[in-house]
Amino acid sequence: MINHSWLPVGDIKTQSLGDALQQNSTIMTLYLSWNKIGAKGAQHLANALHINKTITTLDLKGNTIGHQGAEDLANALQVNKTLTTLELGGNEIGTKGAQALANALRINKTLTSLNLYSNAIGDQGAEDLGNALQINETLTTLTLYGIQIGAKGAQDLGNALQINEVTKILVLPPLQVISSFTQTLTTLDLAFNQISDEGAQDLAYALQINKVTPSFTQTLTTLDLAVNDIGGQGAQDLGNALQINKTLTTLYLVTNEIGDEGAQVLANALQFNKVTTIFVLVLSLHVTS
Repeated sequence: MINHSWLPVGDIKTQSLGDALQQNSTIMTLYLSWNKIGAKGAQHLANALHINKTITTLDLKGNTIGHQGAEDLANALQVNKTLTTLELGGNEIGTKGAQALANALRINKTLTSLNLYSNAIGDQGAEDLGNALQINETLTTLTLYGIQIGAKGAQDLGNALQINEVTKILVLPPLQVISSFTQTLTTLDLAFNQISDEGAQDLAYALQINKVTPSFTQTLTTLDLAVNDIGGQGAQDLGNALQINKTLTTLYLVTNEIGDEGAQVLANALQFNKVTTIFVLVLSLHVTS
């Protein structure tokens, strides 16, 4: 394992690293997040992936590889048969980068986890990924929060999951198509998405109907709503839902202004629901029994 996260490696040093990796047969994990690596550096790493047969995890979060770097890595994925995890969050890959990766997913049969959070791929990028997921049968985790998509992009991804029963963890901000997600979904991460009380209300409704109407909540066990501008009303709606839902086991509400009333409703819900654990880490929170 090589861990050079948070070090100013840059493109020049990445070139030396890439050259070395073409000959290396022992390193399996490579952490290079937040290293000021640009498109050139990504190209050197992509060249290594064309040859290297041992690296299974490549973490490039928080760099600036752009769409060109993503395209080079995507080309490598079309021939690489060992990489299983690729972290590209916060890399400015844009629509073109997402399109290239989508094309790679149509061919690649080994990648199981792809993280693209905080990349403005837009509706077109979401559509391309959705189309690829209708073909790909190996990717199990796709992280997409903060990708600036609207209802159309969300719908395209939702439609893909109705066909693809392998990708079970989709991290997606919009709520417009949640009710149409595959019934094999077990984890839904909506953190950092400003869903507010209105979005929380939609989710609360879905959590209540899971016993009578087929939906993603029949299998959902983990729901992350951290940092989402959820106030007291949203917390109350979720609390009421938890008095009915018996499937959810973990609910994250970290850094939401739920207030005393919202906290009280959640606490009351736990008296009826012995299955769900709620994580609320807010210093101003006071719960009275």
